[in-house]
Amino acid sequence: MLENYWYIACRARELADRPVPFALFDRPFVLFRDRHGRPGALEDRCAHRNAPLSAGKNCGGLLECPYHGWRYHTDGRAVDIPALPENTAISEQLRVKAYPCVEQDGYVWVCVGDRPTRDRPSSFPHLGDRGWTTFHLKTRFRAPVASCLENFLDCPHATFVHRFWFRAPTAKPVRAIVRSLEDGAVAEYFEEPRENSLVWSLLSQKRARLQHTDRFIAPATSRVDYIFSDRRHYIITSSCTPLSDRETEVYTVITFRFGAIGWLIRLFFEPMSRWIIYQDVKILNQQQQNIDRFGKTAYKLIPPDLLAPYIWKWRQAIATQTPPPSPGQEHHVEMRL
Repeated sequence: MLENYWYIACRARELADRPVPFALFDRPFVLFRDRHGRPGALEDRCAHRNAPLSAGKNCGGLLECPYHGWRYHTDGRAVDIPALPENTAISEQLRVKAYPCVEQDGYVWVCVGDRPTRDRPSSFPHLGDRGWTTFHLKTRFRAPVASCLENFLDCPHATFVHRFWFRAPTAKPVRAIVRSLEDGAVAEYFEEPRENSLVWSLLSQKRARLQHTDRFIAPATSRVDYIFSDRRHYIITSSCTPLSDRETEVYTVITFRFGAIGWLIRLFFEPMSRWIIYQDVKILNQQQQNIDRFGKTAYKLIPPDLLAPYIWKWRQAIATQTPPPSPGQEHHVEMRL
């Protein structure tokens, strides 16, 4: 059932005149554009002799197989078979499986399940809005989706993995409230320390009050908001594409409001974000390597693991078609950061 959701297959600009292969749930697919420029997604094998269609080419909006030249429409139908006599009717059974595919927010999204849970993917917040600046990051993690989401929505790890870059070890008490939602859960932090942090020394004013929320949106999206009383606002949204059960492509959209000099802030904010994400890539790779060494996970939960239980329960509920956590639940947590 996790397959019935929209996942990013590639940046829209990556899909031009040539077909683009991609993987979802350890299965191979191929993207190409029809003659009107609309994207289509097919299973990456020809119906004739199973050659990879991604090794072929786009011929006027039809995907041509490199083996015998069969050409396919975006709906999966074979519409041209060179070996057949001219004007021969082509059977409707000569087709490959096609999947729902849309272009939105500069990305090509695909659903490889039987039926999408929604008509279209959710939009990234404030993307293209006046007064907001945006940049996009694409990162390959050697970790499953759940591990990536836990990492992105976990405050305590930043004290160690991103020490002095994003957070410094102050051991100050912090209150948090976790609320279950219709589509996941959100955690809100109070009296969060910001001293000795390169990120916040550059991106926030010392006297500005901070409102910080971490949100899990089932099944594979995280959203982090930092809202300051001086109207500065930073949103980090990460959409996780499950390449396999141990590898995830993460498409991160960082949108922020800083005023007229947002373009200037981006000059150092973007490379700094890439470095911080690299630190996460490194620790998650080490984590997965150790899980592989032992052959299984052995996780323990403590109260400061605010959103991890919701990530696990929601994804398990979707996979098994059982009820997810009910909305409206709320609990308070004390932690140190």
